[in-house]
Amino acid sequence: MRQLDEEGTAVGRAKSPRQSDIARAANVSQATVSMVLNGRASENGIPEATQKRISAALAEAGYVPNAAARSLRGGRNGLIGVHTFERVFPISSEDYYNEFLNGIEEQAVDEGLDLVLFASTQRPDGSRSIYGNGSNRLRLADGAIMLGFETNDDELVRLAGEGYPFVFIGRREVSGTPIPYVTANYHAAMEPVVRLLTEHGHRGAVYLGSPLRRPAQRERLAGIEHFAGEQGLEVRTAFRDPAEITAAWLEDLIADGATAIIAETYDSALPLHEVVNALGVDVPGRLSVVCLESDSLHDENGSWSRVGVPRKEMGRRAVRLLLQLMDGAITADHVEIVECEPPSAISIGPAPLKAPIGAPAAAPPPAFAD
Repeated sequence: MRQLDEEGTAVGRAKSPRQSDIARAANVSQATVSMVLNGRASENGIPEATQKRISAALAEAGYVPNAAARSLRGGRNGLIGVHTFERVFPISSEDYYNEFLNGIEEQAVDEGLDLVLFASTQRPDGSRSIYGNGSNRLRLADGAIMLGFETNDDELVRLAGEGYPFVFIGRREVSGTPIPYVTANYHAAMEPVVRLLTEHGHRGAVYLGSPLRRPAQRERLAGIEHFAGEQGLEVRTAFRDPAEITAAWLEDLIADGATAIIAETYDSALPLHEVVNALGVDVPGRLSVVCLESDSLHDENGSWSRVGVPRKEMGRRAVRLLLQLMDGAITADHVEIVECEPPSAISIGPAPLKAPIGAPAAAPPPAFAD
């Protein structure tokens, strides 16, 4: 195993220029060189002429700071990490996490920062650990952004106890440990969903939810139930895996009087879309549908109504929050909430009378049948 000197250079290897070399060339102290490299020269009163002389010496010597060594010494190195407790990288443009990462990258570029994706911490079961080798592997970066559904509360408590700065995308609450996070206002975003349905004459709706109840799913359902109670919409819940969303299930639902379906996630909306097309159900003539996630579903008749979850903006906000946390401008219990985009009425139509599956809309219906 190679040893590193204080500059991060391997002992026994031909040395690159060091800060002490730059200091001699610019006729300044090594501490002054360090302040220039860390972007703290102006705040410490280093004259601009001196800064230019040091910058010229750095350029002439071809000096490249060693990020890992600087991190070990406690200085900022301009790197922020992105970590997830589950497999996320690499992803396609269609992946749920893609917009989050786009936002993180765009804001990092705006801030002049580099990103480190921590994807090598995977265990045999597919989960990922911050302390896979016994130490905090995120220390290479100045701070980290966490995302993903899976989590490890013990590691988060340990990480917070070390004082390492991190921000979650999505609600994360661990008893006794404040965790800063940015999330969408899922609860408030349900009001226009309920209002659109009631304005179109619907007396009831089926809430097609995921059997796995995560915080975002629970917030959406709580919002739907709250505003449905205020506006007089009867909501029936149906928690089904995608494989259980079949033609027979939808036929029974429509025969039982359903006029509207609220699809909680894209994973539930996708098989519903396939079944609707297979049966030739007229949307929105016979059945109104709205999805509570950003992803749009398309067919020859256009897109389905959906709530716009601001995933890119959440990624951007997470970077800004992380920088504020590292600067001490916010505390570890800081929470930031981003508003969602309300749905259009493209796949929400007037509630029809009970009719054959493929039939178009008729007059507004009587009360929703149980």
